[in-house]
Amino acid sequence: MWEFEQPPRYRLPDLARFLTLLNAQAGFFAPDRPLYLARAPGRLDLMGGIADYSGALVLQLPLALATRVSAQLTAEPVLVVRNPARTADGGPEITLPLAELTPADAPLSYPAAHRLLTTDPARSWLAYIAGVLVVLQREQDLRLPGGLRLLIDSDVPIGKGVSSSAALEVATMQAVCAAAGWTLDGRALALLCQRVENRVAGAPCGVMDQMASACGEQDRLLALLCQPAELQPSVALPPDLEVWGIDSGIHHAVTGADYGSVRVGAFMGYRIIAAAAGLPATPLDPGRVAVTDAQWQGYLANIAPAVWETIYRAQVPRTLDGATFLARYGGSTDSVTSVDPARTYAVRAATAHPIYEHHRVRLFRALLEKPRLIEEDRLLLGELMYQSHASYSACGLGAGGTDRLVDLAREAGPAAGVYGAKITGGGSGGTVAVLARRGQGAAIEALAARYTRETGRPATVLGGSSPGAVQFGFARLRATPD
Repeated sequence: MWEFEQPPRYRLPDLARFLTLLNAQAGFFAPDRPLYLARAPGRLDLMGGIADYSGALVLQLPLALATRVSAQLTAEPVLVVRNPARTADGGPEITLPLAELTPADAPLSYPAAHRLLTTDPARSWLAYIAGVLVVLQREQDLRLPGGLRLLIDSDVPIGKGVSSSAALEVATMQAVCAAAGWTLDGRALALLCQRVENRVAGAPCGVMDQMASACGEQDRLLALLCQPAELQPSVALPPDLEVWGIDSGIHHAVTGADYGSVRVGAFMGYRIIAAAAGLPATPLDPGRVAVTDAQWQGYLANIAPAVWETIYRAQVPRTLDGATFLARYGGSTDSVTSVDPARTYAVRAATAHPIYEHHRVRLFRALLEKPRLIEEDRLLLGELMYQSHASYSACGLGAGGTDRLVDLAREAGPAAGVYGAKITGGGSGGTVAVLARRGQGAAIEALAARYTRETGRPATVLGGSSPGAVQFGFARLRATPD
């Protein structure tokens, strides 16, 4: 039987459940070697969302839901990953020779790692886990002396906009580092995990998900200025307010434009504005340029809304095809996405969103930090969330289910203690964040129940908070006689 050598720093209910799971996996870990446990929560995107890659301020709440990863070093030079929840898509266990991931002669290139881990759809989920070892070798020159066994356990829902992938990456990297005796600070951990997602898994996410999962504090909003990842003092919610999430039952990208195309459109918009401002651009790789920008430091978020409206808005087209953009501007400054010559992008809306969102988030934070909120402040907080939701829809990232949940929140209104709601994360389905008066859990459940009656989709209410991976640290376990 496995037990904690010392009581964990935080007595969280999911740790007891994890021990039950661990002890049910008889024989997976060697009883004569130490075992390490790391834990990383999902996150609720309260404000900021898809403006992170454009340099905006974001506010994120680490959720009570989390991913737990236990790691043990082994002598056999293989990676063995077991996820008991994976009963399909290749089964719950995958074995991979470490020589394929972390060759002794030279680190694996990111394109090669992407091909190795994502070509087979049945095991592409391994990219978020095995990619950790690739990135640690490439970026930190860290390579395991032998093999590794990992047990994965998570209650962060997949495809719901609450960062299941970031929680998996962060928990895995924290567990691997604990087992190997390596040390990374929270910011470095998050940035490396973002690289796992961008370069190995191939998802063009910003950094807020990994930063919230790694560096979040229980019951506080992580404040992150994404230029590129500057932690600012966390923000406490006023004692009379509470944040909830409601899962719409719709996975990402069911309808509307996809997250990647909106990101491309935003970087196209920045390139157009930079050219209009006379900022010099230097060609790099095909489709990529570097812009010398002492004015906005390369971030749309640093353009004031009034400057956008009066000077640049008219110069950014509503839509533009990739071929015309590449011929005229040479490429974008984004190293993560590529402009498809055959695709037409909604450029103006994608450009406007981070410019206004950064302004909205700063005002939102300023209101939360007031010594005492009056009702007018709470109403304004809600209005900022509704504006953010409308801007997502303008970008093409709305969905019928999330729109309906936001409408129901607006209908319930302050009379029911509900002040605001917005779609979260990458949009196109997923979860809606709701700001409500503290103690209104029954009203939130009633709102979710009404949505389920109308749509037939289950609407799970997500509440509570827990520490980020760094605040949690790691736990060491030992085997004891039965």
